[in-house]
Amino acid sequence: MSTLLEKHIVELLQDRDEKAISLLYDNYGDTLHGVAYKVVKDEDLAQDVLQESFIKIWKKSDSYDASKAKLFTWLFRITRNTAIDKLRSVNTKADKEIQIDVSDVYNLGTRGIMPELMDVKENLDKIEPKYKVVLEALFFEGMTQQEASDELDIPLGTIKSRLKIGLRELRKIYGTSMVLAIVLSVL
Repeated sequence: MSTLLEKHIVELLQDRDEKAISLLYDNYGDTLHGVAYKVVKDEDLAQDVLQESFIKIWKKSDSYDASKAKLFTWLFRITRNTAIDKLRSVNTKADKEIQIDVSDVYNLGTRGIMPELMDVKENLDKIEPKYKVVLEALFFEGMTQQEASDELDIPLGTIKSRLKIGLRELRKIYGTSMVLAIVLSVL
């Protein structure tokens, strides 16, 4: 998409001009639907997510800041987050339908808690900030590598390198098996 058209759409959004939604749908609708479908894996839910996303985009149009993210990145995040919320909502509803006496969901106890992992955030302070910021974005803020690249304005290859080095530094603190447990616990 041309930057001129993108600027025009942003101006329309900020002016609360309804033409913006039409242009957004024409230029981004299929891609955003694909984003939603990839998360929810159901056509009807993906359509609902897309509709809810456009409503949120319209309502939040004044919060878009071109200096923080490209228009598509902003649209992508809203759609992806809406899809995740929709999936959680559907799963929560399904979970409530499970018979409590048949389920062991309520019998978790403390065996799932790993005390040795409770200080991970504090130990991140022991590694260089450039690695720490990448690990925090990926593991504690739930970003994908591409999202971290966009958000932190760091090339994707650099994100991957810093992730690898950051995990290596954590291995020095925790050991190999513990780093694997850390990664798996936050995923």
